[in-house]
Amino acid sequence: MKNDVLETTLGAVVILIAVSFFGYTYVRTDSGPSSGYELTARFSRVDGIAPGSDVRMSGIKVGAVSSQYLDPTTYMAVVNLVIRDDVELPDDSSVKITSEGLLGGNYLNLEPGGSDDMLADGDEILFTQGSIDLMSLIGQAIFAVGNDSDEEN
Repeated sequence: MKNDVLETTLGAVVILIAVSFFGYTYVRTDSGPSSGYELTARFSRVDGIAPGSDVRMSGIKVGAVSSQYLDPTTYMAVVNLVIRDDVELPDDSSVKITSEGLLGGNYLNLEPGGSDDMLADGDEILFTQGSIDLMSLIGQAIFAVGNDSDEEN
């Protein structure tokens, strides 16, 4: 009988710690429901971007990617973003896919424009830059170095 009470108490403590951990993680990672206005952007490539990816401005998270799909007529990747209500963007702002580092993940980086007109819910960001294929760049650099050494001989 004494073991049953001890096991029950220990189980309750483990469950309490697990719930506390998940609650802390939920709050610290901004995983809650996102509120704000939605914008759309079209890219030629969106490698490394998925729903939930950060949208940052000056390194500060100001939103998240809510969804993405392929436009069947233009074959462009369409990305829907949810931006915080307190962040107003001029209508000539740009967005590009940026890497956190050589081994880091990708995120969308917003650059505000200089227009007096602001983007509203449902508008599209017209100035975009897709992700860069790092392996192709490395291959081009190696190929270019190889051609330069061939020409010198």
